[in-house]
Amino acid sequence: MGGFFGVISKKNCTKALFYGTDYHSHLGTKRGGMATVREDRTFARSIHSIENAYFRNKFEDELEKFDGYAGIGVISDTDAQPIVLHSHLGKFAIVTVARINNLMDLAQELIAEGVNFTELSSGSINPTELVAHLITKKESFAQGIAYAQERITGSCSLLILTEEGIIAARDRYGRTPIVLGRKEDASACAFETSSFHNLGFSIERYLGPGEAIYITADGFTQLTPPGKRLHICSFLWIYYGYPSSFYEGINVDDVRYRCGAAMGKRDATPLDCVSGIPDSGTCMAIGYAQGKNISYRRAVVKYTPTWPRSFTPSNQHTRDLVASMKLIPNNSLILDKRVAFCDDSIVRGTQLRENAKRLYEYGTREVHIRISCPPLIYACPFLNFTASQSITELITRRVILEFEGDTKKNIDLYAASHSVEYQRMVNRIAALLSIKSLMFNPIETLIDAIGLPKEQVCTHCFDGSDMGE
Repeated sequence: MGGFFGVISKKNCTKALFYGTDYHSHLGTKRGGMATVREDRTFARSIHSIENAYFRNKFEDELEKFDGYAGIGVISDTDAQPIVLHSHLGKFAIVTVARINNLMDLAQELIAEGVNFTELSSGSINPTELVAHLITKKESFAQGIAYAQERITGSCSLLILTEEGIIAARDRYGRTPIVLGRKEDASACAFETSSFHNLGFSIERYLGPGEAIYITADGFTQLTPPGKRLHICSFLWIYYGYPSSFYEGINVDDVRYRCGAAMGKRDATPLDCVSGIPDSGTCMAIGYAQGKNISYRRAVVKYTPTWPRSFTPSNQHTRDLVASMKLIPNNSLILDKRVAFCDDSIVRGTQLRENAKRLYEYGTREVHIRISCPPLIYACPFLNFTASQSITELITRRVILEFEGDTKKNIDLYAASHSVEYQRMVNRIAALLSIKSLMFNPIETLIDAIGLPKEQVCTHCFDGSDMGE
């Protein structure tokens, strides 16, 4: 995933840019970058690895170099950015939150036309650089952004910093968000609304799908009107979003609470208490407790002093160790108890199986797992949430392969929450995780909790729908 923040002010914007970008750190663990325009119209830029450090620790000592009135920053789980380009449209910096499935096809097309790319150390092409080249094929930023959106298969939201202002453009189908903020002497744009509150910005409005806006310190001018088709990612509310953030005016924690409350009301399982797997499972658990009328307890706590976020160690063994070290069971609350643990989703099932094992070792009588969303059956082609080397990394597909001898056979039945195949799959996953019982929310409950029409929410990873092309 990733997230970005842009600000343009009548005063120095450095601190607002620094803190606004840092507020997106929960969205990525690979790289952070910032770029500003100084008063003499020169650009300052830095990119740092944040795989084993905090964004703020990497940039704090060099803030003086970012002296300027306008800037953009990014937390990226993919490529190094911002990219700074000299072009016939002028000098500009660009950041993206994107997944470009036809990256190599587009790159080869551009190379054949004489465009050059700076090869990354990995030997791959930088997606943000590709987007910049697509944009500069046209005679204006508005035309270029529209062209890039038409050519890209996948998703792409972006910010462009020019010598005069900032351009914000949301993904063609609005799969990722952009929100505009205002205060007396400045304008801002961000992925997360939670980045605004402590910086004094109020939410002005949300960009529509495919909409492009030109931003100055005095306000906003529309470059491209929004399209009619919205397919915003449901995982923004389930997992990615910070609890205090809003998408399309809908608060993240409100959705998680409603998911939990709905499940609690329909769950007849005898239980002593419910706990959340922090962080994204916490508010679901509070809602579940309300819906089922049982106690919410912090039976598992997250150790935050040294591991506040999930840094990405270089090998799987270390990643698994860090994941287990972050969560500490509370013996007093789980000993000989029947406990439901709420979590956002199950992808591979590896960490959840290890967590359940440890909970039993600490004396839990029964471990029940409650998941706020439906089972993940399809890999995400838009946001990299379930990007993997093989579809069988998804625990659902491994179970389908076990039952059917084919990962795709009868897949529609396994995705249907009222089918025999679905219940058989859920029971098998529970057995593989060594837990007493397992429940997922159906798509209908998730959509009700979000509050948008089904056709405006991307649920592809659950039911294979919404390719949007």
